Amino acid sequence: MKKTYKIDVDCANCANEMEEAVKKISGVKDCAVNFMTLKMKVDYEDGVNPDEMLPLLKKGIEDSGSDGVIVD
Repeated sequence: MKKTYKIDVDCANCANEMEEAVKKISGVKDCAVNFMTLKMKVDYEDGVNPDEMLPLLKKGIEDSGSDGVIVD
């Protein structure tokens, strides 16, 4: 299952940090952050509920030191 999130990030480096942090989270197959459109696409493993994953994504991004955040 794929889900797209709106993000707020100030620089391409922070966008890259967000992407790398989310890719490390269990249940995430892949992640792509587009700095220009301020969107993050997350591809989840089968059976994963994206709504339950949102707090984990936010925590992973925060712990990575990135200034980026998920808006929705």
